[in-house]
Amino acid sequence: MLSALIWIPIAGAILMGLLPASWESRRCRKIALAIAFIPFIWTLWLGIQFNTLQTHLQFVEYIHWIDWLGLNYHLGVDGLSFPLIFLNSFLTVIAIWISDRSKERPRFYYSMILLLSAGAAGAFLAQDLLLFFLFYELEIIPLYFLIAIWGGERRGYAAMKFLIYTALSGILVLASFLGLVWFSGATTFDYEPLRNQNLPIELQLALLGMLLVGLFIKIPIFPFHTWLPDAHVEASTPISVLLAGVLLKLGTYGLLRFGVGFFLDAWVILAPWLAILAAISALYGAFTAIAQTDMKKVVAYSSIAHMAYILLAAAATTPLSLMAAEFQMVSHGLISALLFTLVGVVYKKTGTRDVKVLRGLLNPERGLPLTGSLMILGVMASAGIPGMVGFIAEFLVFRGAFPIFTIPTVLCIIGTGLTAVYFLLMINRVFFGRLSEQFSQIPPVAFREHLPSLALTALIFIFGIQPAWVVRWSEAQTTALIISPALQSTIIIEQKEATGNRQLGNKQAIKQQATDIS
Repeated sequence: MLSALIWIPIAGAILMGLLPASWESRRCRKIALAIAFIPFIWTLWLGIQFNTLQTHLQFVEYIHWIDWLGLNYHLGVDGLSFPLIFLNSFLTVIAIWISDRSKERPRFYYSMILLLSAGAAGAFLAQDLLLFFLFYELEIIPLYFLIAIWGGERRGYAAMKFLIYTALSGILVLASFLGLVWFSGATTFDYEPLRNQNLPIELQLALLGMLLVGLFIKIPIFPFHTWLPDAHVEASTPISVLLAGVLLKLGTYGLLRFGVGFFLDAWVILAPWLAILAAISALYGAFTAIAQTDMKKVVAYSSIAHMAYILLAAAATTPLSLMAAEFQMVSHGLISALLFTLVGVVYKKTGTRDVKVLRGLLNPERGLPLTGSLMILGVMASAGIPGMVGFIAEFLVFRGAFPIFTIPTVLCIIGTGLTAVYFLLMINRVFFGRLSEQFSQIPPVAFREHLPSLALTALIFIFGIQPAWVVRWSEAQTTALIISPALQSTIIIEQKEATGNRQLGNKQAIKQQATDIS
């Protein structure tokens, strides 16, 4: 059942490669879009079947694979991974939809997007550490080609920098996993049994340190962030959407699943330093965004700042803050995808992203009024305006972290205030004022080009008004992260006993009532 989310995109990638070379780009795009819709619809169907009250894995698939290596094909989904699975399948559809209809080498391009989606889905579903690592590394290959072939002028430099940084990230993550299995004496890489390990705190700190550095590169967190702005600027718009909306979440997902899940004692010791690092990263991203003149770089550095809020929430390690971290992942994925999509529309119609050149694009007759209006809504969501998903996510993060780390939380709140500063500067320069003469003949934006942005905006408002639709998926699971597996079993047994006692008490009460009536 879960394998379909991985193998349908892989089969689709193979199918795209086998299509006739003579087929035009538009035809290939339609086929890729149809393939991408299948995992998305399948995800929605899984969501209907998903039990949000359970903390154990659902729809589990387990196949012995390589016994001598301890590697098993073990898939499962829970409240921590399901929202990200939805985000991955949805944004894959968005990315293919907004891809240029006249794309060069379309068969290879859409194959790489589908393979990228399969790698991300596999990482979120994997319940075997080595299997997670394989999918974690799988997505590097297609993303490298997507940047190196279809990127901007400095695409070779950006792609190679991305490859080096993310390869180093994978090495550190793998080293931490191998150390955990080796020193715990486990015979497999299965996730749940490894949560019961009882390693010395010094060893936990060493393994957690390696894991954190590897994941900080992926997220990214200052000072391991330098690959991200280059990758975003040189990547095409659809790839930036997937990079910010999905692939960065592999790092934050790893923080919760493996950092908190495996090394809770060591995590608590390092938590104050993690909170400080989150505050530094948030402020760095915000202040650097203010200085940018490229619209894409503004959004890229904003992404660094907002991903730091997830680290702050994870550092607090309370049920509320962990739930907030998951919510912030979904919120950032939707908002960043919207902003990058709209920046792509501006660039496509004007040929530039320079805020010093662009002006007056909100002009209702000759400009891009709907694009500007949606951009303003996206900026408002990122700045945490009430009624949108960004406000709920940031409020939960700060409410959950403030009692634990007051000063870092206040600094991150200041970073949120700076979000309004750099985005308002960009909006004011690009969309307000008198329309420049050189942009007086801007091509109109077709409705189909705005449809992905409208869909993203709708979800931003829906989840902002009804946050429970997101929270209910992950609340039980994020709480279970800070409860040991043994204690979870005890709680489940006690719940069953309590239910049985209530049922027995009800039966006795009914019998007593019947006796009284007699």
